[in-house]
Amino acid sequence: VQLQASGGGLVQAGGSLRLSCAASGRTRSRNAVGWFRQAPGKEREFVATIGTRGGHTYYADSVKGRFTISKDAAWTTIYLQMNSLKPDDTAVYYCASTNGPTSSYRDINQYNGWGQGTQVTVSS
Repeated sequence: VQLQASGGGLVQAGGSLRLSCAASGRTRSRNAVGWFRQAPGKEREFVATIGTRGGHTYYADSVKGRFTISKDAAWTTIYLQMNSLKPDDTAVYYCASTNGPTSSYRDINQYNGWGQGTQVTVSS
């Protein structure tokens, strides 16, 4: 399954953005789809993921309560609603999928199908 992120842009601190992750292939053949981000000079880090069996969601502590991961009925698009954005959220955002177990959902090495990311810039 190949995934492509879109929807990034420039927003002021406190604002909102919704990112989309378009899937080509059978997303439900994978265990989960996740969002990750990479800020300049930093490693790519886990943001959120959603399981394809039951729709359970998991979040990084840094975004919990501000970001929401969801999907459409057909699992063709996975969304990341980002509210109360902070300058620290500035990064390139990527989506990918995993067939790993639930315990590995925060492990970037378990994911593949990475597409080009989308830039999110939050100004102070």
